[in-house]
Amino acid sequence: MSQFTQPQQPFAPDQAPGFRHARNGLGTAALVLGLIGTVSGLIPFLFWLAGILGLIALVLGLTGRGRVKRGEATNKGVTTFGAVLGLLALILSVVGAVLTFKAVDDVVDEINKSTAGSSAAAKPGGTKDEPAPETSDDAAGEDEPTDEALEGRDTAVYDDGLEITVSNAAAYTPDAYAAGHTKGNRAYKVSVVVENKTKEKFDATLVGVDARAGEDGVSAEQIFDGKVGAGFSGTVLPGKKITVQFAFDAPADAKNLSVEVSPGLDWDASQWELKL
Repeated sequence: MSQFTQPQQPFAPDQAPGFRHARNGLGTAALVLGLIGTVSGLIPFLFWLAGILGLIALVLGLTGRGRVKRGEATNKGVTTFGAVLGLLALILSVVGAVLTFKAVDDVVDEINKSTAGSSAAAKPGGTKDEPAPETSDDAAGEDEPTDEALEGRDTAVYDDGLEITVSNAAAYTPDAYAAGHTKGNRAYKVSVVVENKTKEKFDATLVGVDARAGEDGVSAEQIFDGKVGAGFSGTVLPGKKITVQFAFDAPADAKNLSVEVSPGLDWDASQWELKL
């Protein structure tokens, strides 16, 4: 029996020597990240995301272009477009950051304005025996700022038209069932007048009245009885006023009573220095 041998087929490699697959991954990633970063940059609040993605896309795009030049990648257009989108995302990130910080600053300024309170000027009220001092023509209509405490019967005039007047302190005798009065101390009564010269209703329930007595500024406790202590309530229409009496307990040797009136959150508090 004769034996036949089949000729062997020559070995052929799957790919030619030196052939490598194109490394196009960086260009594709740059395009995707650049697109997302650019879209994020159109929303100013997302400036931080646009900046991060834009920077990564720009780096990947430039690196991908280097591969194209070395013949390691074939997607030159995609890589270039990804780098351009990354740069655009960075520009939009800077613009968004500027707009966002400016908007935040504007909001903070508005909050500061709303919480700073309306400032007040002083309108002298004179005493019971003396009329208010006359002002010159140059000073007419101009009230002095309330940097210092006002005196009895002076008026604090706020720039929106609200006016608050505190009377002189007068001796007061609490009734037998009064709360807040300490035996051995003296009680004094003051009248607080709120006149609404603004164009809107004024909520009087927010008015707070406190007092301190003597040179040491000891807190003067408010007295509550059948005649005083109710406080402010309700609203005051434009052009109207409301008067409430308060009584405070002070040491017997106190020579002065400092009364502070706070109209509310939108107004600065004003102080009156009353002689006892």
